[in-house]
Amino acid sequence: MARAGLYKSDVQKARDALLAQGKKPSVDAVRVALGNTGSKTTIHRYLRELEGEEGGGPARTVAVSDALQDLVARLASRLQEEAEAILTQERERHQAELHSRQQALSGAQEEAAALSSRLQRTEASLHQEQAAHALLQQNLGDRIAEIAQLNERIAGMTVRLADHEAHTRSLEDKHAHARALRQANEALGAKNQELLVLNRDNGQWLERHGRIERELAQLRQAHEGQHSEVVALRQTATDYLALQERWKTDAKTLDTMRNELAQVQDTLARERERRESAEADALRANARLEALEPLLNQLTPAQNAVKKTRRGHAQDGGAD
Repeated sequence: MARAGLYKSDVQKARDALLAQGKKPSVDAVRVALGNTGSKTTIHRYLRELEGEEGGGPARTVAVSDALQDLVARLASRLQEEAEAILTQERERHQAELHSRQQALSGAQEEAAALSSRLQRTEASLHQEQAAHALLQQNLGDRIAEIAQLNERIAGMTVRLADHEAHTRSLEDKHAHARALRQANEALGAKNQELLVLNRDNGQWLERHGRIERELAQLRQAHEGQHSEVVALRQTATDYLALQERWKTDAKTLDTMRNELAQVQDTLARERERRESAEADALRANARLEALEPLLNQLTPAQNAVKKTRRGHAQDGGAD
């Protein structure tokens, strides 16, 4: 419904005034000429009725041109908004995914660096333990050789003692000669003294042998502990290699994501080119419309003459 006080004749006067000024009688322009009164729907309806009464003409062409220009502008704006929305959404999604991949890759690299450092420290410790083990093995070999020498010495002393006892028995069998017996007794005393020394040495050797056996047991226990740590170090090395493989896989996945992002950017660039082409078409359409303006201005005087003859018949418009 039209606003109270708005008549078709008012709309016709405003339209004719705009045409006389060489302006387009669009709905907005007519409403401004009317002092910003009346609804656009009513003004548009009156303009269409006036065009129908006058049999169409330049005003209809102007209205169609305005509608075409408005349609082109709205289509261009919609294409631009949709393209920018798609571009923003894809960029945010890929940026978030790329950021997540980069964080995962950084974490994997830090973990790999930590494992590498730990492996280096463990290898250094292993080398030190191996050197200490080799030294203990060498000391053990020296102790075993020393024990063998002591055993040989005991064996020699035992043979000498057996010879001494046999000689003593022979002297006792020949005890008829007193001097020889005294010499034998003195020799026996000396041998007994030597036997005491040998017994004392043997006791020291047994004590030393026991100590060496205990040290050997400790060395074997340390060797077993080192073997367990070597097994753990090998497992650590295996974990490090597995982590390296995972890091390589993540790096390949990141490269794939980057390629996908590049493809999306290419697609958006092509969409932007199509949008720019549509905008260029719209600009060319506007240029063609502007090129028609002189022709419309030339037709305006003739149209005004026709309107003067019909104006007396169009003064009875009613209010909505």
